[in-house]
Amino acid sequence: MAERIFAGRTALVTGGSRGIGRAICRMLAAGGARVAINYQTHEAAAAEALALVEADAEKAIAVQADVSQPDDVARMVATVRDRLGPIDLLVNNAGIAARGPHTGVTFQDWKRMFAINVDGPFLTTWAVKDEMLARRYGRIVNISSIAALQLNHGMIPYAATKAALINFTRNCAHAFAADNVRVNCVAPGLTNTELAQTANATLVGQLIAMTPMGRMAEPEEMAAAVRFLLSDESSFITGQTIAACGGRT
Repeated sequence: MAERIFAGRTALVTGGSRGIGRAICRMLAAGGARVAINYQTHEAAAAEALALVEADAEKAIAVQADVSQPDDVARMVATVRDRLGPIDLLVNNAGIAARGPHTGVTFQDWKRMFAINVDGPFLTTWAVKDEMLARRYGRIVNISSIAALQLNHGMIPYAATKAALINFTRNCAHAFAADNVRVNCVAPGLTNTELAQTANATLVGQLIAMTPMGRMAEPEEMAAAVRFLLSDESSFITGQTIAACGGRT
């Protein structure tokens, strides 16, 4: 059995029903946390993730919410607090991605990307930070992307949102540090999720060829990086971004 380093803690993972988010939820459960799995539309996937997490977690729930909507976020956090206790660990994983020529990008596309990928982490962080600061304990990990760190053809809005998230991480870390609330970030490279599995096979092959380790990551490898940043093993680390990308950047 994995060491239960998160025993007694309550964790909320946005976008936790599939892919990297699901792997993070399972990691937290194995670590002894009470786990709240947020999802927006994939109810069946959330139910499946909940069944997997319940096998290890002290207690687990699935909570529907659109993280870009303030009322939804307020309701979600209130539900988690009521059923699992004050939130100690927050992983802002929910996000959307799109690739295509700049000629097809509209202002609506831009606004929707920022609403989920930037407004979402802001709203969830703001919904939990005051209680974390008052209790002098909190750990937040934001999931960015290596698209924020290097040029990516056809991903102007997405790359901009993920770069914003890294800067948001740094500034929140600085603001919250004196009250023992740490904020860090993971920037994944190509990872073996449903998105990668349904993407253009030629493009996926090109990305793998650009990766010095010669493969894509597994979601559990991203969860391991998040585990480190949420745990006391990283007790003197805040405001940092780990590029978990097999050497691509």
